[in-house]
Amino acid sequence: MLQVPFIRDNKDYVIANLTKRNFDATNVITEVLELDEARRRTQTELDNTLAESNSLSKEIGNLFKSGEAKKATILKEKSAKLKTLSKELSDTLNATNDALNELLYKIPNVPNDSVPAGNSEDDNEEVFRNGDIPTLFNDALPHWELAKKYDIIDFELGNKITGAGFPVYKGKGARLQRALIAYFLDKNTAAGYTEYQLPLMVNEASGFGTGQLPDKEGQMYHVTADNLYLIPTAEVPGTNIFRDVVLNETDLPIGITGYTPCFRREAGSYGAHVRGLNRLHQFDKVEILRVEHPNNSYQALDAMVEHVKSILDDLKLPYRILRLCGGDLGFTSALTFDFEVFSTAQDRWLEISSVSNFETFQANRLKLRFKNSEGKNELAHTLNGSALALPRVLAGILENYQTENGIKIPEVLVPYTGFSVID
Repeated sequence: MLQVPFIRDNKDYVIANLTKRNFDATNVITEVLELDEARRRTQTELDNTLAESNSLSKEIGNLFKSGEAKKATILKEKSAKLKTLSKELSDTLNATNDALNELLYKIPNVPNDSVPAGNSEDDNEEVFRNGDIPTLFNDALPHWELAKKYDIIDFELGNKITGAGFPVYKGKGARLQRALIAYFLDKNTAAGYTEYQLPLMVNEASGFGTGQLPDKEGQMYHVTADNLYLIPTAEVPGTNIFRDVVLNETDLPIGITGYTPCFRREAGSYGAHVRGLNRLHQFDKVEILRVEHPNNSYQALDAMVEHVKSILDDLKLPYRILRLCGGDLGFTSALTFDFEVFSTAQDRWLEISSVSNFETFQANRLKLRFKNSEGKNELAHTLNGSALALPRVLAGILENYQTENGIKIPEVLVPYTGFSVID
């Protein structure tokens, strides 16, 4: 959530940069500033009324003590009117605050200056590419056919048990899945991230804290009886560890990692681009999160990008990195880099990671602060990234490592799988 003082001091900048998202903020920003002015005006009036009421109460007490009951009674009538007025002002202030917050919840984060303008993923900017795209043998298969051929993932069984988008991993497929999770966690902890095991459901406050609510409410599975939400990513419970927390400046930076299943109601379209592991309702992901001093967050973002690159280099998968344009940028993000692995059998790029800096947008919602060197509370910056989302990494391995005699396992994973080929 944007900070009102920042909007007030940078109105033209906020409106101009939000146009990168194709978001015309002129009217809503004007309304925010009008409500803020009304809020501050009401707050001043309420403070003055309360101060006068307190002063009057002391005077009434002194008059009663000195035996001037008649004067005290007259002042009590004035005091009662002041209490009524303060109640009205307090109600007005609360209503204005609620209206202001409702507007602020609808305004996305302001894109970083480096974010290119654009309407969709077609306008994203490629900033890096690495790895050779292998030349496959004739009759090479997409991963969903490989899964059936080697009996390692059963999509039809998952559909029977639950529905589309809930695959069942079997045998060496399940072991490869487990190997990827362990390898990702080991890489992350070796890089200084502390491992957490996190809840798979969160409350409404947690959803609001990281910006999934109200923006992505329709994409989350809702357990209505308890008003809990199945997590769409470990970012939600992980970042909410720090909700309503005031850190010391010396606590920063903080880095955590965690593996969780993730649940998303999205999907709905059909065709090869969503077949197999390309888009699921339940999938596994290992996440990295950082809480940073505002002065260091963009250096931390660069370090996170380099970390994800090192994982993909170890896996020897061809990949590229995109700087997302304003039209493809997530609601809460100021700057996002997407990683995509090349699926040779499908002849297309598949997104496998997003690494983002939210600056103070989430921290403002979370009330995540640190005490700076002057002893004042200051909002921290939050960042997160997938390291990595498993389904499309697995799809990339199956397709890019397939041979006529089986599917090779990336060398770095063999100590985790205990086998070097699926045949």
